[in-house]
Amino acid sequence: MIIALASPCVASTLDEGLDKIKRLLSEASAQGSEIVCFPEAYLPGLRGQNFEVLPFDQTHQERALQAVAQWARTYAVATILGMERLTEAGRQIAAVVIDARGQIQGSQTKNQLDPTEDQFYVPGTTRQLFEVNGIKFGVAICHEGWRYPETVRWAAVRGAKIVFHPHHTGSDQEGVLLTEWGAASGPYYEKAMMLRSMENTIYFASVNYALRFQESATSLITPSGQCQAYLPYGQEGILVQGIKVEEATGLLATRYAPERYQEFTLE
Repeated sequence: MIIALASPCVASTLDEGLDKIKRLLSEASAQGSEIVCFPEAYLPGLRGQNFEVLPFDQTHQERALQAVAQWARTYAVATILGMERLTEAGRQIAAVVIDARGQIQGSQTKNQLDPTEDQFYVPGTTRQLFEVNGIKFGVAICHEGWRYPETVRWAAVRGAKIVFHPHHTGSDQEGVLLTEWGAASGPYYEKAMMLRSMENTIYFASVNYALRFQESATSLITPSGQCQAYLPYGQEGILVQGIKVEEATGLLATRYAPERYQEFTLE
Protein backbone atom coordinates (compact mmCIF):
# COMPACT_ATOMS: atom_id res chain seq x y z
CA MET A 1 0.00 0.00 0.00
CA ILE A 2 1.24 3.49 -0.83
CA ILE A 3 0.45 6.24 1.67
CA ALA A 4 1.13 9.98 1.68
CA LEU A 5 1.67 12.32 4.62
CA ALA A 6 0.94 15.95 3.74
CA SER A 7 2.74 18.71 5.63
CA PRO A 8 1.51 22.18 4.59
CA CYS A 9 2.42 25.52 6.14
CA VAL A 10 -0.16 27.36 8.22
CA ALA A 11 -2.79 28.92 5.94
CA SER A 12 -3.65 32.61 6.24
CA THR A 13 -7.07 32.25 4.56
CA LEU A 14 -9.50 29.41 3.97
CA ASP A 15 -8.92 29.68 0.23
CA GLU A 16 -5.18 29.34 0.74
CA GLY A 17 -5.68 26.31 2.96
CA LEU A 18 -7.95 24.66 0.42
CA ASP A 19 -5.50 25.42 -2.39
CA LYS A 20 -2.70 23.74 -0.44
CA ILE A 21 -4.87 20.70 0.18
CA LYS A 22 -5.80 20.44 -3.49
CA ARG A 23 -2.17 20.73 -4.62
CA LEU A 24 -0.94 18.13 -2.15
CA LEU A 25 -3.76 15.74 -3.04
CA SER A 26 -2.83 16.10 -6.69
CA GLU A 27 0.83 15.38 -5.94
CA ALA A 28 -0.07 12.39 -3.78
CA SER A 29 -2.28 10.96 -6.51
CA ALA A 30 0.39 11.49 -9.17
CA GLN A 31 2.78 9.40 -7.07
CA GLY A 32 0.32 6.54 -6.74
CA SER A 33 -0.86 7.19 -3.19
CA GLU A 34 -3.96 5.36 -2.01
CA ILE A 35 -4.49 7.53 1.05
CA VAL A 36 -3.19 10.91 2.21
CA CYS A 37 -3.29 12.35 5.73
CA PHE A 38 -3.23 16.06 6.68
CA PRO A 39 -2.22 17.58 10.06
CA GLU A 40 -4.38 18.19 13.11
CA ALA A 41 -7.16 20.77 12.71
CA TYR A 42 -5.49 22.10 9.56
CA LEU A 43 -8.72 23.89 8.74
CA PRO A 44 -9.05 26.40 10.32
CA GLY A 45 -5.82 25.81 12.29
CA LEU A 46 -5.23 24.58 15.82
CA ARG A 47 -6.38 27.09 18.43
CA GLY A 48 -4.10 28.26 21.22
CA GLN A 49 -0.97 28.44 19.09
CA ASN A 50 0.94 31.56 18.08
CA PHE A 51 -0.87 32.11 14.79
CA GLU A 52 -4.26 33.50 13.91
CA VAL A 53 -6.94 30.88 13.38
CA LEU A 54 -9.19 31.40 10.36
CA PRO A 55 -12.87 32.25 10.75
CA PHE A 56 -14.71 28.93 10.76
CA ASP A 57 -18.45 28.49 11.12
CA GLN A 58 -20.91 25.90 9.84
CA THR A 59 -20.83 27.38 6.34
CA HIS A 60 -17.03 27.24 6.21
CA GLN A 61 -17.09 23.69 7.52
CA GLU A 62 -19.50 22.50 4.84
CA ARG A 63 -17.58 24.31 2.11
CA ALA A 64 -14.31 22.69 3.17
CA LEU A 65 -15.82 19.20 3.38
CA GLN A 66 -17.51 19.46 0.00
CA ALA A 67 -14.37 20.77 -1.69
CA VAL A 68 -12.05 18.12 -0.26
CA ALA A 69 -14.55 15.33 -0.95
CA GLN A 70 -14.72 16.46 -4.57
CA TRP A 71 -10.92 16.47 -4.90
CA ALA A 72 -10.64 13.05 -3.25
CA ARG A 73 -12.98 11.77 -5.96
CA THR A 74 -11.22 13.69 -8.75
CA TYR A 75 -7.77 12.43 -7.78
CA ALA A 76 -9.04 8.99 -6.66
CA VAL A 77 -7.21 9.12 -3.35
CA ALA A 78 -8.67 8.56 0.11
CA THR A 79 -8.14 11.52 2.43
CA ILE A 80 -7.82 12.06 6.17
CA LEU A 81 -8.68 15.72 6.69
CA GLY A 82 -7.75 17.31 10.02
CA MET A 83 -10.34 19.97 10.82
CA GLU A 84 -12.69 21.37 13.41
CA ARG A 85 -16.15 19.92 13.84
CA LEU A 86 -18.87 22.18 15.14
CA THR A 87 -21.33 20.49 17.50
CA GLU A 88 -24.06 21.59 19.91
CA ALA A 89 -21.66 20.87 22.77
CA GLY A 90 -18.89 23.02 21.26
CA ARG A 91 -15.95 22.79 18.89
CA GLN A 92 -14.21 19.44 18.48
CA ILE A 93 -10.94 18.48 16.84
CA ALA A 94 -11.63 15.77 14.28
CA ALA A 95 -10.07 13.80 11.45
CA VAL A 96 -12.64 13.22 8.71
CA VAL A 97 -12.00 10.14 6.56
CA ILE A 98 -13.10 10.45 2.92
CA ASP A 99 -12.73 7.53 0.51
CA ALA A 100 -11.49 7.71 -3.08
CA ARG A 101 -15.08 8.06 -4.32
CA GLY A 102 -15.52 11.22 -2.29
CA GLN A 103 -17.74 9.52 0.30
CA ILE A 104 -17.26 10.30 3.99
CA GLN A 105 -16.58 7.09 5.94
CA GLY A 106 -16.74 8.83 9.29
CA SER A 107 -14.57 10.87 11.59
CA GLN A 108 -12.33 10.32 14.56
CA THR A 109 -12.55 12.99 17.25
CA LYS A 110 -9.79 13.95 19.64
CA ASN A 111 -11.02 12.42 22.87
CA GLN A 112 -8.01 13.13 25.07
CA LEU A 113 -7.43 16.88 24.97
CA ASP A 114 -4.24 18.54 26.08
CA PRO A 115 -5.06 20.53 29.27
CA THR A 116 -4.31 23.78 27.41
CA GLU A 117 -7.04 22.95 24.87
CA ASP A 118 -9.92 22.73 27.34
CA GLN A 119 -10.72 26.42 26.85
CA PHE A 120 -11.14 25.97 23.08
CA TYR A 121 -12.55 22.50 22.47
CA VAL A 122 -14.75 19.76 23.89
CA PRO A 123 -13.59 16.13 23.71
CA GLY A 124 -15.19 13.38 21.68
CA THR A 125 -16.29 10.12 23.27
CA THR A 126 -16.09 7.38 20.62
CA ARG A 127 -13.44 5.66 18.50
CA GLN A 128 -13.74 4.26 14.99
CA LEU A 129 -11.75 1.90 12.81
CA PHE A 130 -11.54 2.70 9.09
CA GLU A 131 -10.70 0.71 5.97
CA VAL A 132 -9.29 1.64 2.56
CA ASN A 133 -8.58 -0.95 -0.13
CA GLY A 134 -8.93 -3.75 2.40
CA ILE A 135 -6.45 -2.23 4.85
CA LYS A 136 -7.74 -1.29 8.30
CA PHE A 137 -6.37 1.78 10.05
CA GLY A 138 -7.01 4.01 13.03
CA VAL A 139 -6.45 7.67 13.88
CA ALA A 140 -5.04 9.11 17.11
CA ILE A 141 -4.78 12.89 17.22
CA CYS A 142 -1.72 14.69 18.63
CA HIS A 143 -1.81 14.59 22.49
CA GLU A 144 -3.66 11.25 22.33
CA GLY A 145 -0.80 9.54 20.57
CA TRP A 146 1.91 11.20 22.65
CA ARG A 147 0.46 10.72 26.13
CA TYR A 148 -2.29 8.10 25.82
CA PRO A 149 -0.84 5.05 24.04
CA GLU A 150 -4.06 3.13 24.60
CA THR A 151 -5.63 5.22 21.81
CA VAL A 152 -3.21 3.58 19.36
CA ARG A 153 -3.55 0.10 20.89
CA TRP A 154 -7.35 0.37 20.60
CA ALA A 155 -6.98 0.33 16.81
CA ALA A 156 -4.13 -2.18 16.75
CA VAL A 157 -6.00 -4.88 18.70
CA ARG A 158 -8.87 -4.52 16.23
CA GLY A 159 -6.73 -5.24 13.22
CA ALA A 160 -5.33 -1.85 12.20
CA LYS A 161 -2.15 -2.16 10.15
CA ILE A 162 -1.33 1.52 10.57
CA VAL A 163 -2.40 4.36 12.81
CA PHE A 164 -2.29 7.89 11.42
CA HIS A 165 -1.33 10.61 13.87
CA PRO A 166 -2.18 14.15 12.71
CA HIS A 167 -0.60 16.64 15.09
CA HIS A 168 0.89 20.07 15.72
CA THR A 169 4.20 20.54 17.52
CA GLY A 170 6.37 23.61 17.15
CA SER A 171 6.09 27.24 16.11
CA ASP A 172 6.78 29.67 13.31
CA GLN A 173 7.87 32.33 15.81
CA GLU A 174 10.46 30.85 18.16
CA GLY A 175 12.16 27.64 19.18
CA VAL A 176 15.10 25.40 18.40
CA LEU A 177 16.01 24.36 14.87
CA LEU A 178 16.25 20.57 14.91
CA THR A 179 18.78 18.91 12.62
CA GLU A 180 18.81 15.24 13.66
CA TRP A 181 15.76 12.95 13.74
CA GLY A 182 15.24 11.31 17.12
CA ALA A 183 18.19 13.09 18.76
CA ALA A 184 18.65 12.35 22.44
CA SER A 185 18.71 16.07 23.19
CA GLY A 186 15.57 16.80 21.16
CA PRO A 187 11.93 16.80 22.27
CA TYR A 188 10.40 13.42 23.16
CA TYR A 189 7.91 13.36 20.29
CA GLU A 190 9.89 11.35 17.75
CA LYS A 191 10.86 8.83 20.42
CA ALA A 192 7.16 8.41 21.24
CA MET A 193 6.49 7.70 17.56
CA MET A 194 8.91 4.78 17.73
CA LEU A 195 7.21 3.40 20.84
CA ARG A 196 3.70 3.59 19.40
CA SER A 197 4.76 1.40 16.47
CA MET A 198 6.98 -1.13 18.20
CA GLU A 199 4.72 -1.68 21.23
CA ASN A 200 1.91 -2.66 18.82
CA THR A 201 3.91 -4.09 15.87
CA ILE A 202 2.14 -1.80 13.37
CA TYR A 203 3.04 1.22 11.27
CA PHE A 204 2.71 4.67 12.83
CA ALA A 205 2.36 7.69 10.52
CA SER A 206 2.78 11.04 12.28
CA VAL A 207 1.85 14.18 10.34
CA ASN A 208 2.89 17.69 11.43
CA TYR A 209 2.43 21.17 10.01
CA ALA A 210 5.44 22.61 8.17
CA LEU A 211 6.76 25.05 10.79
CA ARG A 212 9.92 27.10 11.03
CA PHE A 213 10.70 25.66 14.46
CA GLN A 214 9.22 22.17 14.23
CA GLU A 215 9.50 19.98 17.31
CA SER A 216 8.87 16.78 15.36
CA ALA A 217 9.10 15.73 11.73
CA THR A 218 6.35 14.32 9.59
CA SER A 219 7.46 10.68 9.81
CA LEU A 220 6.61 7.08 8.94
CA ILE A 221 7.68 4.49 11.50
CA THR A 222 7.85 0.75 10.73
CA PRO A 223 6.37 -1.98 12.94
CA SER A 224 9.86 -2.60 14.36
CA GLY A 225 10.15 1.01 15.53
CA GLN A 226 12.50 2.25 12.81
CA CYS A 227 12.03 5.57 11.06
CA GLN A 228 11.42 4.57 7.45
CA ALA A 229 11.31 8.15 6.15
CA TYR A 230 10.61 11.73 7.20
CA LEU A 231 10.22 15.17 5.69
CA PRO A 232 12.93 17.75 6.40
CA TYR A 233 12.05 20.07 9.27
CA GLY A 234 10.23 23.21 8.16
CA GLN A 235 9.73 22.04 4.58
CA GLU A 236 6.24 22.11 3.11
CA GLY A 237 5.60 19.02 1.06
CA ILE A 238 4.36 15.48 0.93
CA LEU A 239 5.98 12.24 2.06
CA VAL A 240 4.96 9.31 -0.16
CA GLN A 241 5.96 5.84 1.04
CA GLY A 242 5.05 2.22 0.49
CA ILE A 243 4.22 0.09 3.50
CA LYS A 244 4.62 -3.69 3.73
CA VAL A 245 1.26 -4.60 5.19
CA GLU A 246 2.35 -8.16 5.95
CA GLU A 247 4.95 -6.83 8.40
CA ALA A 248 2.27 -5.06 10.45
CA THR A 249 1.31 -8.23 12.32
CA GLY A 250 -0.04 -6.48 15.40
CA LEU A 251 1.64 -9.27 17.39
CA LEU A 252 2.36 -7.33 20.56
CA ALA A 253 -1.00 -5.60 20.49
CA THR A 254 -2.88 -8.89 20.15
CA ARG A 255 -0.99 -10.33 23.13
CA TYR A 256 -2.51 -7.66 25.36
CA ALA A 257 -4.46 -9.52 28.05
CA PRO A 258 -6.73 -7.15 30.02
CA GLU A 259 -7.99 -10.01 32.17
CA ARG A 260 -4.55 -10.06 33.81
CA TYR A 261 -5.09 -6.58 35.20
CA GLN A 262 -7.70 -7.43 37.77
CA GLU A 263 -7.26 -5.40 40.89
CA PHE A 264 -6.11 -7.27 43.98
CA THR A 265 -7.30 -5.87 47.28
CA LEU A 266 -6.19 -6.79 50.75
CA GLU A 267 -8.86 -8.08 53.08
